[in-house]
Amino acid sequence: SHPLLCPPGIKCGGVLSAPSGNFSSPNFPGPYPYETECTWLIVVAEGSSVLLSFSHFELEYHAVCAYDYLQVYNGAARDRGNLLGTFCGRSPPPPFSSAWHVMAVVFRSDRHVAKRGFAAAYQKDACGGQLTGLSGEITSPRYPESYPNDAECRWSIGGAGGGGPLTLVFADFQVEGGQGCGFDYVALFDGPTTSAPSLGRYCGSARPPRTVSSAPHLLVLFKSDFNIGGRGFKAHFYSAGECQEVFTTIKGNFSSPRYPNFYPNNLKCQWSIQLPPGYRVKVFFLDMELEGRSSLTDGCDYDHLAAFDGSAENGSLLGRWCGWESPAPVTSRRNQLLLVLHTDRNTAKRGFSVTYVGVVPMNVSCTRTDFHIQIPVQSLAQLQRNRIYLGTPSCAAQVVGRNFKIQTRFDTCGTESQKRNNTSVMVSTLYIDFSAGDQEDIHQYEVQCEPKRKEASVTLIAGPNPSRLSQAENLVDAQQQEGGAMDAREIKSQDTSDIIFISICILAGLLMVIAVVGLVLL
Repeated sequence: SHPLLCPPGIKCGGVLSAPSGNFSSPNFPGPYPYETECTWLIVVAEGSSVLLSFSHFELEYHAVCAYDYLQVYNGAARDRGNLLGTFCGRSPPPPFSSAWHVMAVVFRSDRHVAKRGFAAAYQKDACGGQLTGLSGEITSPRYPESYPNDAECRWSIGGAGGGGPLTLVFADFQVEGGQGCGFDYVALFDGPTTSAPSLGRYCGSARPPRTVSSAPHLLVLFKSDFNIGGRGFKAHFYSAGECQEVFTTIKGNFSSPRYPNFYPNNLKCQWSIQLPPGYRVKVFFLDMELEGRSSLTDGCDYDHLAAFDGSAENGSLLGRWCGWESPAPVTSRRNQLLLVLHTDRNTAKRGFSVTYVGVVPMNVSCTRTDFHIQIPVQSLAQLQRNRIYLGTPSCAAQVVGRNFKIQTRFDTCGTESQKRNNTSVMVSTLYIDFSAGDQEDIHQYEVQCEPKRKEASVTLIAGPNPSRLSQAENLVDAQQQEGGAMDAREIKSQDTSDIIFISICILAGLLMVIAVVGLVLL
């Protein structure tokens, strides 16, 4: 902890643990002293929240508050992930509502120019307030116990600097119902005040739909009348763009909020990748630095990033990471993958950066002399057939029915013989050219055949940026078992013509034996 740098005899900072209280800068309403640093730590009962408001505010002004300033932290001070804002000049900070039961205020003055300072008040469990984080949670008073009568709460969400629209999702909702929601209700507004356009008014026990604002501000108003209550509600909000995003392009990249600077605390962010049917999603981790593992459980119990197969957190867990890791790439089984970042109340780090590529659905088989490659046209509907080729552009795909097809002999199309694990294999490269305009974007897949066993495999070896995506992963397993855009043929394929030939030979041999035995008996 940092020392409180106060001149002798000046009361400055401390721990405030009463349910409500007031505090102010030293000497208020007189000028505050020079070269002073004060930290107030507000601690109320576990499970409660703190509402902080300012009745007076006047500090020396600077464009980035480099001289005298006041900082408000959503939790313990000095953790950059908890900082809600830095303030100076004559504009008071907005009312802040904490995400948990601890809040800190730091005041600092330099050796020049003193003003009157500030006066502040805090209150435990007062509902409403300004919420400026990239994500957060709102609950009705006393939730999940019955909310009080005659309550009126206003949560103004926004102003975090992200500037993107906000998404509000209700996890639980039970409010007294009635015709037109005239008794108890939750009203949503597309802006910071009730004069903004209405986004809906809700009551009863049906959860309101997911709501997205058009502006970077959203107002949530909760009102209850003089009788009949309910459990109330719990809702989560996300700042779209930085903390919640949906990707539908074949390739893309994204990172944690504020990357490579420290991410905020108290986040739950979601990135959903949703590609056309038949595709699978492969995610490459370019950088990761999160809070480390728990020393008690050795698990990722604090800040962590998780990947789920599908579009929701009830899908199969593909991986969960924390600390300073370099995870191997992960690949979804179907055409959707969800990444979720959770951060707790303290210890923020640099975060993560990822890129992803859509794995094109394809069927690769081989004989002892040929490669056979088949890709549904609907998967690459925007591409001409000459954009899909094996080895060299002269070995381009043909359109046969609903598929792009390539059938080539091993002595053409740049195919090479290699030794792998003491086995002779035939190897070539399949190119799929997604380039548009001046943007080159060629995806490469290594196709491989073991001629003796007539077994083929395919591996994504390069996506949008080969230098970053050098880690290859075999994409054979389960490629056609789910997703539905292809015939459900196995990638490992046996040449049926050879089987028929061997069967005929065996049958002919048996007939000859029968004939010889017949002649002997005669």
